Amino acid sequence: MITPEEIRDKSDRKYISFLQSLVEQRPFEKLVISGDKSYTKSSLVEFEREIQLILSHSKEKKGFGYSLDFQKVKTKYLGVQDLPISIYFDNEKEFLKFLDKENEVNSFKSNVETILREFPELKDWIIRNLRKVIDYANEWKNILQVCHYFKQNPKPNLYVRELPVKVHTKFIERNKSIIRELLDVLIHEHVNTEEREFEKRFYLKYAEPQIRFKVLDKTISDRFLTGIDDIAIPVSQFEKLELPIRKVLVVENKTTLYTTLTLPKMDDTIAIFGSGFSVFNLKNVRWFNNLDLLYWGDIDVQGFEILSQFRTYFSKTRSILMDKQTFDRFFEGDNGTPSKISTKLNLTDEEQQLYDILKTKNWRLEQEKIPFNYVNKYFDSE
Repeated sequence: MITPEEIRDKSDRKYISFLQSLVEQRPFEKLVISGDKSYTKSSLVEFEREIQLILSHSKEKKGFGYSLDFQKVKTKYLGVQDLPISIYFDNEKEFLKFLDKENEVNSFKSNVETILREFPELKDWIIRNLRKVIDYANEWKNILQVCHYFKQNPKPNLYVRELPVKVHTKFIERNKSIIRELLDVLIHEHVNTEEREFEKRFYLKYAEPQIRFKVLDKTISDRFLTGIDDIAIPVSQFEKLELPIRKVLVVENKTTLYTTLTLPKMDDTIAIFGSGFSVFNLKNVRWFNNLDLLYWGDIDVQGFEILSQFRTYFSKTRSILMDKQTFDRFFEGDNGTPSKISTKLNLTDEEQQLYDILKTKNWRLEQEKIPFNYVNKYFDSE
């Protein structure tokens, strides 16, 4: 026979559909809980205990909750007995008190009324996201303020914390997920749907990644940059950079960037700190397409995986000082970081062979450990 705990579980499962009926303004209908009609077949004592347990949690005994309808039934083992043939809630009040959801639903009703009064177009969103209306119960006043601002200013071009909305400076940052969902509905015609990041999606300013580079040709640094040769600028500015260069050297590690100025004179060349897999920040630098691109990373699996990634942006990239001869000469037995990547990489045959060895052995030679007299000789021949 069904237990009070099972009645509670089945009632909980009907709660969301009840909330939906509130949003759709449908009147409460008698809410029936389905239950099995089985009982303890061989013991009258156990049967009566099951019945009393159900009754003890019913409206008849507690003054609220579910009601029970009984009917005399001739049983096969226990003779004629009163069996519960229906378990139900008469009205909304009984249902909510049983679930202890009265306060939650009062808050839900108030918030739904406010949301729909200010933005009727959010009704479908509410029906799809009933739980979120409850989860953000104490935040709706501020959330709607933010929505009103974007409705009136769909492309603010300000930083998030600059927005003239009377909420805590970190409120939008902490609630980006739900605000994004709402704005996708409210200002859909102004959303940059190709972008997932909140700031880019809604035309806000954001802290751009910095591209750090060194000018290896002193003539260029003197003529165009008043002698400055070590520079970091936002990626959007770097994408528009105009310098008379022919070659770009991308290095994986910052220490190597510091020492690039000791390289032999490299006309018309800059060196860029790729910062590992952050080379994706360079993917839209279209003026790279007309240059000689060199990539110099650690001789380990990640170094070759970064090289492969960079080649997906710029297919003509050449690797330098990432060959087996260099590895065999200076390898000191260091362990690398295991890789789980199994997809085919964008490597030459020679690079792939070395990559496979490094992956199998878990070996690494960091680029900083290659002596600079060896590096200088290499670049002398470039």
